[in-house]
Order: sequence, then C-alpha cells, then structure tokens
Amino acid sequence: MPIIEGGASRPRQLSRLRPARALLLLAVAIAGGCSSEQAVILLDLEGRSVAPLTMGSERASVFLFTRTDCPISNRYAPVVRKLHDRFSSRGVSFWLVYVDPDQSPDEIGRHVAEYGYPSAALRDPGHSLVAVAGATVTPEAAVFVPTGSGPRLAYRGRIDDRHSDLGVSRREASSRDLEGALEAILAGRPVRPAATRAVGCYIADLS
Repeated sequence: MPIIEGGASRPRQLSRLRPARALLLLAVAIAGGCSSEQAVILLDLEGRSVAPLTMGSERASVFLFTRTDCPISNRYAPVVRKLHDRFSSRGVSFWLVYVDPDQSPDEIGRHVAEYGYPSAALRDPGHSLVAVAGATVTPEAAVFVPTGSGPRLAYRGRIDDRHSDLGVSRREASSRDLEGALEAILAGRPVRPAATRAVGCYIADLS
C-alpha cells in the first residue's frame, strides 16, 4: 500500500480532481432541491444508504478515513478508542469511513472487530465524502460541526504527529491535533490550526 503525505502537499492530480468533484456534488444537491449534506450518501455494512452529514444533536461529527490494509491506520486503533471514550459522551459522534471500493462489508466487519473499534463503520465506494472533506490519505480525520446553514468542516488532517514524515515516527506524539480540535470546538473556540498534514496510505482517485 503506497504511503504518502497528505494536506498541503497533496499530489497534483488529486488536488485538481477532488475540488471539482466536491463542486459537482454541491451542484447536484442544488439542482435536485436537496441540501449538500443530503447529497453525500455512504453505505453501512448492511448496504443501507446513510447521509452522514445530516447532523442531529451532535456538537461535532468525526470521520476517520481508513482501510483494512493500511498499517499506519491500524496502529492508530488504540488512539481512536481513547478519543471515542473521551468525547462520545460529550456530544461527539465518531464514524469510520472505509475508502477502498474493493474491500467488502464482511472484510470491513472483521477489521472492525479485530481492532476493537467502537465507532460505526461506513463505506465510501464513490468517494463522495472523501471529496467533500478533501481527504487524501488514511488515516485522516475530518470534523464537521453544525451551523444554521448546514455542516461546516472545522478540522481536517492528522490525528496526531506521531508519524511526522515518510518513514519517520515518534514513540509518543508531541501534538495531539484531533484531540485539540475537539476540545476547542466543545469550548466554543476556533480550531487552530484548522488543517494539518496527514501521513499515510494514499487514497487512490477513482477517475
């Protein structure tokens, strides 16, 4: 599985195609008379359609882009469990978003069980949420918050800086970016920084 940097240094082809796809989703939503969050449709492991950006009472929704065979994503499973335990009771929802269209629901279900993920798992075979969030690698987090005009992307990027570059990792993180973003949101403060560079397995474009 190729591993690359995400964020500011995203591949040229990806940076050209993904914004266009996101704009297309918004245009379809407007033309169809529905909101942009309703246009992003993912699948649960039973094959049912889910509109993940249709937010209810959540104060924030965290989407963690992943795949079953990304070693860096798999190493973050304990961190994801801790974040879920810390924030889920405070109005934050967590979702795992599997981006590889070739990974089956059964395979994903086994992966969720093996790594003890407490979060609900969704499939994004068409990369609709990938495009709207601007995700480029796994693992990468996107945090949406509700506003009067619909969900707003408040943070996108790494979970923490334990993997600071290709082949470079720390035993312990020195910056816990996703945790800091959630604490800021719950305290009503701006998220600083609102985007960070993620390092992980490249999300292949479907075009």
